[in-house]
Amino acid sequence: MPPNPSPPEIAVIGGGPAGLITAEVLGRAGLKVTVYDQMPSVGRKLLMAGRGGLNLTHSEEFERFVTRYAGAQSRLRPLIEAFRPEDLRAWCEGLGQETFVGSSGRVFPKAFKASPLLRAWLSRLESLGVRFALRHRWQGWGEGGRLVFTDAAGQPVRVKPDATILALGGASWPRLGSDGTWAELLSRRGIAISPLRPANMGFTFPWSEIMRSRFEGEPLKRIALTFEGTTVKGEAVVTADAIEGGVVYALSARLRDAIERTGGATLHLDLRPDLSEANLANRLNAPRKGQSASTFLRKSAGLSPVGVALLREASPSLPSEPDALARLIKAVPLTLTGTKSLDRAISSAGGVPFTEVDEHLMLHRMPGVFVAGEMLDWEAPTGGYLLQATFATGIAAAKGVLASLQIPDAALTGGLSSATGQT
Repeated sequence: MPPNPSPPEIAVIGGGPAGLITAEVLGRAGLKVTVYDQMPSVGRKLLMAGRGGLNLTHSEEFERFVTRYAGAQSRLRPLIEAFRPEDLRAWCEGLGQETFVGSSGRVFPKAFKASPLLRAWLSRLESLGVRFALRHRWQGWGEGGRLVFTDAAGQPVRVKPDATILALGGASWPRLGSDGTWAELLSRRGIAISPLRPANMGFTFPWSEIMRSRFEGEPLKRIALTFEGTTVKGEAVVTADAIEGGVVYALSARLRDAIERTGGATLHLDLRPDLSEANLANRLNAPRKGQSASTFLRKSAGLSPVGVALLREASPSLPSEPDALARLIKAVPLTLTGTKSLDRAISSAGGVPFTEVDEHLMLHRMPGVFVAGEMLDWEAPTGGYLLQATFATGIAAAKGVLASLQIPDAALTGGLSSATGQT
């Protein structure tokens, strides 16, 4: 009777969410998986994202959910349909981390932070036999198609796995490991790379000295921004040279593209989206009774000091006529002049175009090499959409590996149901 063959060996390069979920699916299928990462520990960007509350996904209706991926929607839709927001929640709860839906519809673990989830996840991966090779920087491919790494001592390490999953992230927050250096390695192999650009980032604005000195770090609460006919409500914050925050990130792709085309982008900020212009004008028609402009605007229009300062940035001589002043409050023009740098962005756009991979996310030019997560050319606003697609593409790549190795359907199905927390 012939001995049982040894299980296929899989190299996962990148220890973020995409890499870890592929390792889990493949580990559950009985494959021998090694996760390589250049950092001393895995999941660093996940931990950073969870410092203010780990936003796993979003609870909105699915048809609305998938529109958040804009140009990549058609390619991502079947992958997210195979691992939906409810599957991600079930997976999280399978690790002992209950979830809840916040007032904005965003989904968080009840522990709120990422560290308890990551600890439980790593424990599960260890029980599945997943191995970690940390402080291993990927250098590309060497002789015979072997993967080449440099270890902590600077010595070369060469491996020849049966399949490789690339999950090295984008190019934002390079100090956490996502530095985008993989782009050059793939380009050398003839793989097209869309330029890596900032996404979900702040936009520069030439604030006055008064604005910088008095209001840096001040939040703009319950506002609405409008650009190119799209209006988004939320919050923002004034920084020394920019405006940032969730409501800005929701429009960041459009704003960035407009700035690249024309050198600037003018958006309009509504400081009182809860009031109609007519209602606001009526309030502003009240007698001032000797009040300063700031006091009058605070009491009559309900503006914060930073809101009043924004009005003066747009119009140093505020209109005295109530209707004109109401129009300004409802549509403060801000002409943004540039984007914050890629290394300070929450995420990145660009990467490996979907035309370079098949339906299983395997590179056409490199059979047996799969791409997952933020390395692929897609972007989405904050709100849980980033992690959802990261997990979904990681699972899709793992399914692709199993299909390419002709793993029996039963093992394939079992691995996926376990990964999604279903029993």
